Amino acid sequence: MKPLSMPENKLTLFKNSEDMDYSLLLQIKEQSEKQGEAPFSQFDDRDMLAYFLYQQTNIDQKKNKSERTIKEYQRELTMMVEHMLRYADEMDLDIERIIEGSLFKSLSKRHLRRYQAWVVERSPHVVEKGPYSPATVARKTVIWKSFFSFLHRSGYIKEAVHEGLLSATVRKEDRPNRDLGPNEVVQLLDYFKRENHPVLFGLMHILVATGLRNEELCKLKVSDIKYDSLFGGYYLSVWGKGNKHRSIPLKPKVVESIRRYREARLLDTHFSENDNSPLFPTSTGKAFSPSYLAQYLGKAIERTDLPFLQNRSCRITAHTFRHSFAIISRRAGADIYKIMRSLGHEKIETTMIYLEKIFEREQHAVHDWKDGILGDYI
Repeated sequence: MKPLSMPENKLTLFKNSEDMDYSLLLQIKEQSEKQGEAPFSQFDDRDMLAYFLYQQTNIDQKKNKSERTIKEYQRELTMMVEHMLRYADEMDLDIERIIEGSLFKSLSKRHLRRYQAWVVERSPHVVEKGPYSPATVARKTVIWKSFFSFLHRSGYIKEAVHEGLLSATVRKEDRPNRDLGPNEVVQLLDYFKRENHPVLFGLMHILVATGLRNEELCKLKVSDIKYDSLFGGYYLSVWGKGNKHRSIPLKPKVVESIRRYREARLLDTHFSENDNSPLFPTSTGKAFSPSYLAQYLGKAIERTDLPFLQNRSCRITAHTFRHSFAIISRRAGADIYKIMRSLGHEKIETTMIYLEKIFEREQHAVHDWKDGILGDYI
């Protein structure tokens, strides 16, 4: 059993995904089971971290953790371990003794509770950049709880330390305003059309007309555009969050925007099913990263200085156009279940969050007022 010491850099806690031999960890686990030992008796903290990230719980590989989820969990858990080791005194992490050289086995409920409070109130990010949003705190808490709950269920740790974490919920008023109606979208599209910028125009047009996630657009290949033999035209074949597949019809003018985008990049506008190059490449020919796409669009929109932007406290990003798709679909008459399926949401509650303001206004009592009920004043 190796004690968990301060890594030289954050990557030393985890092996790269291509180097990570999950099957080897599984063999060690099964050998312990065969010998009548506890399944994870031969694992150390690093092994448990790796096993948690890459464990396969479903026979269908596409239903296991996605690459995106693995990276997100890896980043958060790496940060957690580094912080606990580097700032233990600052967060009053009064670990009385190290059990079997393991940080995780040495933690109690109070330690996780103190760590959570430190992250929210006094961590370097908070000191330098201000507090985390409620949604970020909730996401972090979910990851911590998930990991330590796994350690407890597996028998690696004896105490249910995840129960020491306080609940982190996101209230309606905590959510950033991501509403962007059709009038605002048209203003943006008109601006970049006048500017003769087919790249920015095309990115915004495809996002708002499909409801794609930022990461989904970045991963699109030319071969993901398919000819629709049932209805004519084209559709996108998309593997989304949780490795869920959906087909997204493309309106003819959206297809035109895709072709103009590719013409501007001096690329073939023929959609070949054998072409696995990025559908929307950067100027260097590479696929956008989600963070770069968000930054690229955000800066471009801010420089338009359109009047409606002055009343917004939340920056418009690629994800904002996903909300626009939901709002425009609802105003066009689509029911919430159709919108949910089109967006690839698993839960109707998620779609409700996208549409809560439009539902609130649709169902207001003032819409039942008849002309003349207040004389000439209505």
